[in-house]
Amino acid sequence: PANPLLQLVDVRAVSKIAHDRGAKVAADNTFPSPYFQRPLTQGADVVVHSTTKYISGHSDVIGGAVVTSDDRLYEAIKSYQNAAGAVPGPWDCWLSLRGLKTLAIRMRQHEANARAIAGFLENHSEVRETIYPGLPSHPQHDLAKAQMDGFGAMVTFRLDGGVERVRRFVKALRVFLFAESLGGVESLVCHPATMSHATLTPQEREQMGITDGTIRLSVGIEDIEDLIEDLDQALQNN
Repeated sequence: PANPLLQLVDVRAVSKIAHDRGAKVAADNTFPSPYFQRPLTQGADVVVHSTTKYISGHSDVIGGAVVTSDDRLYEAIKSYQNAAGAVPGPWDCWLSLRGLKTLAIRMRQHEANARAIAGFLENHSEVRETIYPGLPSHPQHDLAKAQMDGFGAMVTFRLDGGVERVRRFVKALRVFLFAESLGGVESLVCHPATMSHATLTPQEREQMGITDGTIRLSVGIEDIEDLIEDLDQALQNN
């Protein structure tokens, strides 16, 4: 799923089109993690991950990974890495390997919480729209079911009232933390228009569908009742 509106790409279809024309396909698989989606098995040639996110899982690593099953691509990437010096530190590697040991457990809880929150938001009177691939209302829900083993833990929704309404909502939160990152065990809330996509012009954001009332959640593994109660009381803070 793409950031922040969670659109999906049909990896198999894109890979076939690209390969028929002699092109390679690279997929950023950070949002679903390898636990929920494996693009190499669907035709992609290269997969990239921000290991800062779900793979390490505790918001204490800066890192990334490039993965391929193509020997020739591997040798080319390895050669470039050797020349450029893009080598992670040993401590970051250790933390990432540690995180991998609990990836399955964490991802199951992340997704269970995200599903519950998406359903809650979709039925909340203060929420204009809820975007989550696991909801039947998502326009690519069928593709998500076919391509992924789970729907992930990123949930996006919209409020009316623009930036000021979002600010009141964020200030009222007690469990969710206001931060731009994602994929850690703690739940985070991000306002793309003033954070991750602030460098774009208002017109560019509007063309992408990122309104001033768009909010992105990275759902953590806390108690689901605490998370829903926190969202509810913040939404009621008019």
